[in-house]
Amino acid sequence: MSAVNNVLNISSYLFVPLPDADVLQPRLLERALERGLKGTILLAEEGINLFLAGPAEAVRGFIAALKEEDARFAPLEPKESWSDSQPFRKMLVKVKREIIRMDHPAIRPAGGRAPAVDPLTLRRWLEAGHDDEGRPVVTLDTRNAFEVDHGTFEGAIDWRIDKFTQFPPALREHKAELAGKTVVSFCTGGIRCEKAAILMREEGLEHVYQLEGGILKYFELTDGAHYQGGCFVFDERRVLETDLSANPARDAAAGS
Repeated sequence: MSAVNNVLNISSYLFVPLPDADVLQPRLLERALERGLKGTILLAEEGINLFLAGPAEAVRGFIAALKEEDARFAPLEPKESWSDSQPFRKMLVKVKREIIRMDHPAIRPAGGRAPAVDPLTLRRWLEAGHDDEGRPVVTLDTRNAFEVDHGTFEGAIDWRIDKFTQFPPALREHKAELAGKTVVSFCTGGIRCEKAAILMREEGLEHVYQLEGGILKYFELTDGAHYQGGCFVFDERRVLETDLSANPARDAAAGS
């Protein structure tokens, strides 16, 4: 970490029943503000999704206190990166219908996750061109088209969706193309690809995995092999390179 990169950025999510989301909202906002944090926390009946930035002690202290005070949040495992300035302008805590909107109410990830593949295993599979049982491996990008344009895995399937609610109909249109293959869904931090993997299994696809921790965890744990470009993030850093450093210039190039 560079000496000037003293702002810790974290992202994390957890599918866990939160029927008291309305009660949690003011409490979490107050505690985040007390620690001088900025970012966004989304709460819904299905779980929590958060993006926070600030001094490392404050950010990690907020997460530690959250886990200690409410056992439901104990499994949270934030992904960390660093920046030389605060990438968020304010601190928001919002209650939503879904922490990531899919408009598919039957999806309840808290009832059981889709199988996950860790980044090191995916890298090995992509190097070999098949999984451990010899099936061809395909990666499926579940992000919006403009995010994909900043970077994605080599040869990834991209259905050019404009919003995540378009994923279910796109899957039904293209499902036959995935038959007999090992499909690894991926996204920025894991939340969309987890929902996508659950839906694909519900739709009858047998060999489906989510990339554990998404692209950001892949960058953190591997050398970024088999990934081309950067990863778009929804804060002022805009695009992260495979070493998790910010590269706004790549954002400008993708938009040209």
